[in-house]
Amino acid sequence: MVETIHPGTSAPGARIALFDFDGTVSLIRAGWVDIMVAMMLEVLAALDTGESQADLRHAVEPFIWRLTGKDTLYQMIALAEQVTLRGGTPLDPREYKQQFLSRLFAVSGLRIQQLRDRRCAPDQYLVPGTRALLEDLRSRGLHLYLASGTDEDHLKAEAGLLDITRYFDGGVYGALPDPGAFSKRMLIERILRLPGMRPHHLIGFGDGPVEIEELKRAGSLAVGLATDEPECRDTSPWKRRNLIEVGADYIIPNYLCRPVLLPMLFANHEPI
Repeated sequence: MVETIHPGTSAPGARIALFDFDGTVSLIRAGWVDIMVAMMLEVLAALDTGESQADLRHAVEPFIWRLTGKDTLYQMIALAEQVTLRGGTPLDPREYKQQFLSRLFAVSGLRIQQLRDRRCAPDQYLVPGTRALLEDLRSRGLHLYLASGTDEDHLKAEAGLLDITRYFDGGVYGALPDPGAFSKRMLIERILRLPGMRPHHLIGFGDGPVEIEELKRAGSLAVGLATDEPECRDTSPWKRRNLIEVGADYIIPNYLCRPVLLPMLFANHEPI
């Protein structure tokens, strides 16, 4: 199902498509939000402020969402700020990040091992319809870029296991040790500086606010993936609402709708 938020929005001359990774393409890390929330609630509950679990959840969930798509470190910086606000002494945000990644890897590591051992097909951990969409876009002549707040070394390894690196001729970009060395805004600005590029030549796909906001800020078309992980068959009401708030032009639950979506994106014309 395709939900049109801004009727008539299209990019018939699109040359480049930018994709987020987790929740937009990959399901290897499905469930990461619940893992992050649980960890943060433990950290804040240990301060014994008398707040309920619901109170603490209301404190952390907004910034987890707001910062989704940036380096995970930024979410941990926000956690450290919450600890300070409650009179505690926070750990270095990098330590919080490592705690989170350790918990996440307890889940994602099993999926990664399945892929490495070839005990499952790569498409099992792709949002439904991903590979067909990537092939469609490449056949139209678009150059594809992959960008994520996941650490770049993990991102490249996981993209390789999913057998999708070959589609992204524009490159695969993730978080670097210096958090100021890479961002989706920086990548979009770099793309738009390419010879002959204009905002309407770029389209993007993402399930988080950062990439959608940055695409719209640049004047490009943005497709919001309201993926209800891990099945991704129905639209997630929570993601849908938040993606619309940050400017998504279209909302989809997966890419099985591509026969309907692509003519809308390209206004029934082949890209120039």
